[in-house]
Amino acid sequence: MKNILTKKVLIGLVLIVLIAVGVLIYLFGGNMKEFANRIPEVEKSQYMDDVKDKRDLRYGEIIPVFCKGAKLYVEVYNTMGSNELPQELWEKLDADEMAKTYGAKKVILNGPRYWVLNDIVGAGQTAEGKVADFGGIEMTQRAVLHSNIFSGTVGGKTYKENVVNRSTTYEYWKGNMVYELIAPDGSVYRMQSYSQQIDPTLTIDDLETLGSKLKLPDGWKYSTRILKEDSIMKANGKAFVINDDLGSSYQKIEE
Repeated sequence: MKNILTKKVLIGLVLIVLIAVGVLIYLFGGNMKEFANRIPEVEKSQYMDDVKDKRDLRYGEIIPVFCKGAKLYVEVYNTMGSNELPQELWEKLDADEMAKTYGAKKVILNGPRYWVLNDIVGAGQTAEGKVADFGGIEMTQRAVLHSNIFSGTVGGKTYKENVVNRSTTYEYWKGNMVYELIAPDGSVYRMQSYSQQIDPTLTIDDLETLGSKLKLPDGWKYSTRILKEDSIMKANGKAFVINDDLGSSYQKIEE
């Protein structure tokens, strides 16, 4: 009788382990490459002048989010090099309809946004990503993120780091003001762009005192200063980005 009970216990444990393995494979296994071609590629037909100083230049982003189990595959497209996000076309975009069309979990419309850096140089896929057409607005794929439903997506959480796969060089020139968030552990995140999604009236002139409008978590600080020399921020394959509660985005300054 004891042997029979022991066998039943062992069989039960084996079944539990197999079920657990199956659940983990479902949640975190599988190839995400199937999503890479969900957004149709088009031949580039829209161009804009290469503005030397991009500070306060308007742009927008489309962020489709695909899901398999607990894994997320996220692409980031923006208008840089193509257009300055024509408002009449932007207002016609329907995120829910776009998600249905692409078979995405959701599509995030991220804009209008405005750069607060002076110049940006992309490399690799960041510079040569595919071009897509969203309701007449051409955008270039600038980054791909691999995340999970427990971590959330870009911009989904405020004051939380997102790892963005991209290769970029951000230039902030001497004599310009920079806007930075300082985390409780001393990490510094410099604003790369501000958003008018939450506050349509926000302009670059408001950023010096933006700290008074933010709902900063305990221990966080907002700081501004005038650069005494040129400053370069590089992301060699990965950038650590956070958003504040008004939608402005910041990249971590790494030594």
